[in-house]
Amino acid sequence: MSKADEIFIKTCRDIIDNGVWDTDLPVRPKWLDGTPAHTVKKFCVVNRYDLREEFPIITLRRTAFKSAIDEILWIWQKKSNNIKDLNSHIWDSWADETGSIGKAYGYQLGVKHKYKEGEFDQVDRVLFDLKNNPSSRRIMTNIYTFADLNEMNLYPCAYSMTFNVSGNVLNGILNQRSNDVAVANNWNVVQYAILLMMLAQVSGLVAGELVHVIADAHIYDRHIPVVEEMLKNPQYPAPKVIINPEVKDFYKFTVDDFTIVDYEYNKLDSKFEVAI
Repeated sequence: MSKADEIFIKTCRDIIDNGVWDTDLPVRPKWLDGTPAHTVKKFCVVNRYDLREEFPIITLRRTAFKSAIDEILWIWQKKSNNIKDLNSHIWDSWADETGSIGKAYGYQLGVKHKYKEGEFDQVDRVLFDLKNNPSSRRIMTNIYTFADLNEMNLYPCAYSMTFNVSGNVLNGILNQRSNDVAVANNWNVVQYAILLMMLAQVSGLVAGELVHVIADAHIYDRHIPVVEEMLKNPQYPAPKVIINPEVKDFYKFTVDDFTIVDYEYNKLDSKFEVAI
């Protein structure tokens, strides 16, 4: 079994068996039929993935590897906030008639800021520091910009990355205010593992630990039967991920530069409805 499977099973079991329900509280999300979408949750879940040991993708069910990478490139590389630049429909429910999700996600990473070294957006500042000042304890991004929240169609869930170089190893902490564990947990882990690997490669470093900190890790009421079904599935060894070693420029990566090898997974007959 992959360690990602072990962590996912432990997280889901803890939430279902020991979590707190919000059934008696008013909630924002709703199901497509208008019913309030309630959850059971655990506060402050912290999971660690060492990318030197294996790539953290679950085998209990398929995580859409290429689509996950496409979205992280959309946010971090294209710095886009328009779904027309994305090759999937995962953001359709939050986009306006022009395709925009407002001043959210990629938009925030693309805003330039002035420093003594020059003017950078958040991604370029990270790239600059990893190459020129790797001992810095200030290599981080944050897209939860309070002044712009009223112009975001969805407040950022995964909102902050902190990068830390130890020797020649690049580690990262992903901070997430909210995580729909059944639908998005491993999706986010895969994305930010890939991001860490990309940044390490173009900076001459080795990708190390990804630490995933979730303030509100929850499972929706209608997801629990499907999760219970999924947790009974057999697990397979973790696959390997190969990145095109020729790419040395962060902005030159494409989805085709990432290959997943020997990815075995279970088919999940039931679908997860997404609460909006």
